[in-house]
Formats: sequence, structure tokens, C-alpha cells
Amino acid sequence: MNEPKPNLVAQYQTLVVLWAAILMSQLMLLLVLFFTKKELFEFRFDQPIGGQSGAMILGFAVTAITCVGFSFAFKRRFFERAIEQQEPKLVQSGQIIAIALCEAASLIGMSLAFAFDYQYFFAWFILGIAGTLLHFPRQSNLLAAGYKP
Repeated sequence: MNEPKPNLVAQYQTLVVLWAAILMSQLMLLLVLFFTKKELFEFRFDQPIGGQSGAMILGFAVTAITCVGFSFAFKRRFFERAIEQQEPKLVQSGQIIAIALCEAASLIGMSLAFAFDYQYFFAWFILGIAGTLLHFPRQSNLLAAGYKP
């Protein structure tokens, strides 16, 4: 039977709201850090970049960069499948996974700040927020998945 076409405008608005919510949650994490660990916001760069355990910091850096890199790969793959199968819900899934992976980079920065008092935690937040900003939803992706040209 014929299924009704999904309301692509409503789906796009949902994607924008989800994107904004994840972005705001990352900013709220920074606010939580500001009120709980004010000494980290003095930005004295006298500590080495590797902190007290350089190998662990390097591992966290590789993990965060990998998360953000995978976010673009997953999003592209989901969008390709959405267009092939004409399934706009796959666009939504790909978008949500992509921005969640970017938020993981910010969460890694937050854990470094709390667990290790790491002075350069903000680099992970910059990476996560920049990745999230680059994943702003585009209506053209939903249209391509919703209507076969």
C-alpha cells in the first residue's frame, strides 16, 4: 500500500532543534566546568601540553579526533543510504549520530578537566563545538532522500 510521504519540513525543524540542543548542551558543559573548576579558566599556559601523563592525553586526543572524523564518515554513509532507499529517517539517524560523536569530543575534554585538572581541556571543546557547527542540518539532504529525482 501507499505510505504517505513524510512531512519533510517537520523533520527538518526537528533536526535543527536537535542540533541546537546538542550545541547548547556542550555550552552548558562549559558552564558547569566554569562553576566547578574556576581555576582552570585562569588560562595560565605554564604547564606542558602533555600534562602530567602525556601518553594518556595523546590517547584522549586521538580518540576525540577519531570521533569527529567518524562523525563525517557516518553522516555521509547514512545520507547515501537515505538517497538510495528514499528514506528520510536515515538522514535523521545520520545527523543525530554525527552530532553525538562530536559531543563525545567535548565530553572527553570535560573528563580531562575533572579527572586530571588538565589546563588545555578547551581544545577538546573547540573540536567538539566546531564539528557540531559543521554538521548544521541542510534541508536539501531531506529533499534528496524524500523525493526521487
